[in-house]
Amino acid sequence: MGIRRATLEEVANEAGVSKMTASRALRGASDVSKDTRDRVLEAATRLSYVGNRLALSLSSQRTNLVAVVVPSMSNVVFPEVLAGISAGLDGSGMQAVFGICDYDVVKEREIIRDMLSWQPCAIIVTGLDQPEETLKLLRNADIPVIQLMDLDGTPIDFNVGLSHGEAGAEMAKALVAGGRRRFGYIGSALERDLRAGKRKAGFERILREHGLHFVDQQLDDAFSSIALGKRLTVAMLAEIPDLDCIYYSNDDMASGGLFACMELGVRVPEKILIAGFNGLDLVNSLPSRIATSQSPRRAMGEVAARLVREAVAGKEIASEKTIIFKPLITGADP
Repeated sequence: MGIRRATLEEVANEAGVSKMTASRALRGASDVSKDTRDRVLEAATRLSYVGNRLALSLSSQRTNLVAVVVPSMSNVVFPEVLAGISAGLDGSGMQAVFGICDYDVVKEREIIRDMLSWQPCAIIVTGLDQPEETLKLLRNADIPVIQLMDLDGTPIDFNVGLSHGEAGAEMAKALVAGGRRRFGYIGSALERDLRAGKRKAGFERILREHGLHFVDQQLDDAFSSIALGKRLTVAMLAEIPDLDCIYYSNDDMASGGLFACMELGVRVPEKILIAGFNGLDLVNSLPSRIATSQSPRRAMGEVAARLVREAVAGKEIASEKTIIFKPLITGADP
């Protein structure tokens, strides 16, 4: 109980710099030389110094925290995005803090409200479809706001992602060009996973242009999983066994569809072509080929972090406020 924590002044004295320089070095300020920063960091390590970020936020109105809100961690999609953000912030002196809203807009709003009370220097949120109350919080935050992974909407500030409507449309074009005509759709939690709903709408638009439609649809309110995809595929094929393609809300569901077909003795892709979205590594390990749209998740996270760094540093990036990615379709050939 008698142990005393080292002070910033002691770190400065140990490194032979002023208290202000030590503070700026520990925050990763760009105008501090590498040699000075290294000396200060070494002194802080020797003294086991732990800074007071709360005091920093009170004096400067901002911490070095970057708030990040994602809807789920149930598969590798969002962990890869977070890994990209962390890598992109490395060496900046900024630290990402994460919140998970489980596709719940009320929970998302409260997480954003709590995070903004921590005085972050920027915030990264998933998607463009937040309710007006949440959008108002973000507009009034007076910090850089990066909306990630979706382009179908109107961004508040910075926007990094892909058009999910176009991703669904491009997949449909590829499958129709490959000769598929009798389509089913299997999806989950579309009322909450709005990006999956946009992909479905884009897919249906192309089907209509070719005089086609989904012959059957199996929807469930549960979150996506391989087990759910398998169960819904079994139900669909029991009703309509002569489909030649099933489009799924994502690769988890599509993988379950493949396992259902294997169990039922349905050849994939010869009899039925299975199509998903995300381009998960899992797809490359499956015993049969399925089609997917590969989304550059880590790269989107890294670009979002770069925009945070540039915006916080005050660099002029007005011409680059929207960064567009396009998914790569694989496995849709006949």
